[in-house]
Amino acid sequence: MQSIYDFSVTTLSGQVQPMADFRGQVLLIVNVASACGFTPQYADLQQLYQQYRERGLLVLGFPCNQFGGQEPGSATEIAQFCQLRFAADFPMFAKIEVNGPRAEPLFTYLKQQQAGFLRLGRIHWNFTKFLVDREGRVVGRFAPHQKVSALVAQVESLLGK
Repeated sequence: MQSIYDFSVTTLSGQVQPMADFRGQVLLIVNVASACGFTPQYADLQQLYQQYRERGLLVLGFPCNQFGGQEPGSATEIAQFCQLRFAADFPMFAKIEVNGPRAEPLFTYLKQQQAGFLRLGRIHWNFTKFLVDREGRVVGRFAPHQKVSALVAQVESLLGK
């Protein structure tokens, strides 16, 4: 049976990153964009990351230009935007697609585990959030409009005391 740890992804700087490197941590995996109505969630994601990273939370951002061309920038432009506008220092990855034949395999897996709205298995917009427990199980999926603050209780529960 496949797990999240069977995948590798590419960092924003072009390095291959095995997801197995994140074993034992709670993960919040988000498809992000810099010109989206939900872009202010970067600040909330950064705050959550800062608050809980020492307890084992990692926020992983995956830029996606698949919805309305809301992430047109290069890797360098994306990195600069995140740092200058939101001081975001959580791990960021190369721009991906989340739906269709060129979808990032990790996101195909995430959608299989948590099918979402009407169980259609599609991501409908940027800032869809997937929560993964310390054992690599995909335990939650949150729509773009759901505020990051609404995830705090579940994150704390997964992190333990």
